[in-house]
Amino acid sequence: SQISLLLCCWVLFQLRCSLSLCSLQNECDLEKGLEMRKWVLSGILATEETYLSHLEALLLPMKPLKAAATTSQPVLTVSQIETIFFKVPELYEIHREFYDGLLPRVQQWSHHQRVGDLFQKLASQLGVYRAFVDNYELAVETAEKCCQANTQFAEISENLKVRSPKDSKDQTAKNSLEALLYKPVDRVTRSTLVLHDLLKHTPTSHPDHPLLQDALRISQNFLSSINEESTPRRQSMTVKKGENRQLLRDSFMVELVEGARKLRHVFLFTDLLLCAKLKKQIGGKNQQYDSKWYIPLTDLTFQGPEEAEPLTIPQVPDEELDAMKVKISHLRSEIQREKRANKGSKVIDRLRKKLSEQESLLLLTSPSMPLRVYNKSGKGNQYMDRLLQPTFIVFPQGFKTSSLTSMELQMLTSSCVKLQTVHHIPLSINKEEDESPGLYGFLNVIVHSASGLKQSLNLYCTLEVDSFGFFSNKAKTRVYRYTTEPKWNEEFEIDLEGSQTLRLLCYEKCYNKTKQNKEDGESTDRIMGKGQIPLDPQSLQGKDWQRTVIPMNGIEVKLSMKFTSREFSLKRMPSRKPMGVFGVKISTVTKRERSKVPYIVRQCLEEIERRGMEEVGIYRVSGVATDIQALKTAFDTNHKDVSVMMSEMDVNAIAGTLKLYFRELPEPLFTDELYPNFAGGITLSDSVAKESCMLNLLLSLPEPNLVTFLFLLDHLKRVAEKESINKMSLHNLATVFGPTLLRPSEKDSKIPANPTQPISMGDSWSLEVMAQVQVLLYFLQLETIPTPDSKRQSILFSTEV
Repeated sequence: SQISLLLCCWVLFQLRCSLSLCSLQNECDLEKGLEMRKWVLSGILATEETYLSHLEALLLPMKPLKAAATTSQPVLTVSQIETIFFKVPELYEIHREFYDGLLPRVQQWSHHQRVGDLFQKLASQLGVYRAFVDNYELAVETAEKCCQANTQFAEISENLKVRSPKDSKDQTAKNSLEALLYKPVDRVTRSTLVLHDLLKHTPTSHPDHPLLQDALRISQNFLSSINEESTPRRQSMTVKKGENRQLLRDSFMVELVEGARKLRHVFLFTDLLLCAKLKKQIGGKNQQYDSKWYIPLTDLTFQGPEEAEPLTIPQVPDEELDAMKVKISHLRSEIQREKRANKGSKVIDRLRKKLSEQESLLLLTSPSMPLRVYNKSGKGNQYMDRLLQPTFIVFPQGFKTSSLTSMELQMLTSSCVKLQTVHHIPLSINKEEDESPGLYGFLNVIVHSASGLKQSLNLYCTLEVDSFGFFSNKAKTRVYRYTTEPKWNEEFEIDLEGSQTLRLLCYEKCYNKTKQNKEDGESTDRIMGKGQIPLDPQSLQGKDWQRTVIPMNGIEVKLSMKFTSREFSLKRMPSRKPMGVFGVKISTVTKRERSKVPYIVRQCLEEIERRGMEEVGIYRVSGVATDIQALKTAFDTNHKDVSVMMSEMDVNAIAGTLKLYFRELPEPLFTDELYPNFAGGITLSDSVAKESCMLNLLLSLPEPNLVTFLFLLDHLKRVAEKESINKMSLHNLATVFGPTLLRPSEKDSKIPANPTQPISMGDSWSLEVMAQVQVLLYFLQLETIPTPDSKRQSILFSTEV
């Protein structure tokens, strides 16, 4: 009985310890959330300070204008002044009071500090904004008329001085009256976003939560009343069914109309090319096309870049394209889950509709190849962006077509519904939902050898993988000189993002005659063959290497492949070695080296800047794995000849070594503690609040982490300056380095723990990866971050104390 009693006591003790640990963890998580609340409020204070400076700039000319209005030579009448500056003094007083109330509470911060009453009061005064918005158009119109009638007022209205933030070099900046009058309109439309950000980081148990909810409700109702718009009536046109011509081919294209992209369905008939827009379906049926233009084939010509005016195609930022891809993958995963759960068809149909919308949007906005179509009859040019794979069309000869009457055109357009052969957007992502979502992780590939060549050539291979229908180059072997049986035996580690196919291209290296012995000679390399193999999740799940052969144009290339899923590849493992640099805390390395930036980082960046800034795909293209491992060993053992080794190695191997160093840090450069705050800060809606929050968080990093990051950031910006040559934009660099610098340690990661399941980009970790990319991209695009100048460099980055 005594033993039983002891066992019961031991169980109770263990349970109490578990509960205590759980409670401490919850308190720690709550503490982190409340700390983020402080940063959000600091950001809101920064936006208020900027907004008040805009209102002050409006008020500054108002007083002298009012004083002059009662003199014999007024600039404006009292009525004009009251119209232009309507409610501006009241808005200033409201926000001055709000700012004065919020500032001391943030300065004397504690996690129990309340601010909800200030936001609730601010929301209750939105009626002043209603009056301002109702008068806004009249104010702008009056200001324009006064500028035209009075040159003195025109000069004043174009040179209004706005007080700059305290830490800015310029004390004042000039703004126009029209730009400043829009500030309150912009401010009120963003009020709900600011409140939403604050509410998201306020625990439901906090006394502020109900007050902020009330303020958000008032703000949302106010905006809804302003933004109500009448739904335009839909027009429908019924036409007779007709079919006069033979359809040869149809496909989707994107047309450039007055600088905007429009998704079109293009039909090639035996005698003309018709461009049509698919109208919205009513109840899923009764499809209709609306004709946009047509060109008879006898009048159809094409213009090349050399004979046409330069064409500017609007581009969507890469980060927006990535966000669309995440939504698409998430929807595909959701459809698979619903199908496995045997949910109703209505749910799946709704998800498929959303998926189709996102795919259409991605097709509309993706990078493109311009195609210029010209009508010789003088009916104008049609510019199209071809987003699909180029299609070779044999145009029929001998057909002559007169102009179509409106009735004939209606009949032709109507017949397209019945004749169309392509019903879905032909993207590679538009496949059956039960197909593999692709692989996420690292693929190690050994390119062994090639056989089947008829003559001795200088050969090399490139490896490409797909992601959302687009292939990108990931690795390149060395050139094997003058042989019929090249034996590269080179290993590469390739990052996979939803990849389903590995593509291999074999090239003959063609050197300029004057540079026969130099590999960097001018070249017009000739492609010898191209082949590809599917990346099958089942066959690649094992730990063993999989050997395969890729046939191409009579040539066979032998490969070995091994896949490591995200579940294993994203682990951060601390080094068990007492010395070395890989897997060792950055603070330990810098302290040992008596520097503020690790020697390995400085050496790698120096070598890349010396000869890799114009390397196509630098940091994206994989280096040879054996070279990377050799450099890793050299740095870990403090090899004296490491700089000599680097000078003789391919620059991609040096870039790979640098990435590997950051990837193997036991804690990310942005630290585990601050990672959740960085991920939260990047989602803030107000740009000024976001900048304040993100910079405050950055300056909170430990000194070695901060200085190393600034050193790397300065380098990456210089790499992106040569984007036209190296093809590495800021977004490409953020995609490569974001997860490497921010990915948290295993204990803080939200990555699924089941290694047998192929990891979909729709899972939670993909959202983390997106956040990590966005955080780094934000700092890359931010101009206010300090960069190391020559004097700071000598102090901060030397090996001396």
